Amino acid sequence: QVQLVESGGGLVQPGESLRLSCVVSGTIITIDGMGWYRQVPGKQRDLVATITSGGSANYADSVKGRFTISRDNAKNTVALQMNSLQPGDTAVYYCNAGVYALSPTGRTRREYWGQGTQVTVDS
Repeated sequence: QVQLVESGGGLVQPGESLRLSCVVSGTIITIDGMGWYRQVPGKQRDLVATITSGGSANYADSVKGRFTISRDNAKNTVALQMNSLQPGDTAVYYCNAGVYALSPTGRTRREYWGQGTQVTVDS
């Protein structure tokens, strides 16, 4: 059983910062790509940032220069530092990870999602 648990969301004013964290737990063999996505009601879930196991990061154009994704492979965690937040960043943010885990049939890979954490940017 693999679980992703996010933390760090909240209500901030425009221009302020937040840091989201996500920890992956369970019978993990290894984790390859990890990332953050966000979703507003009535719209699809969009990519915010991803990071490979080697540390290569990719960002949505809307957050480049403001957000930074990082990971700690030893602790199975991924973080998203969000600076200069704007009302348009308001959404539920989801952590994602591609996890190789032990199963009754052996080694399997699956995409896992966290439960989501609300980020609200409002003056």
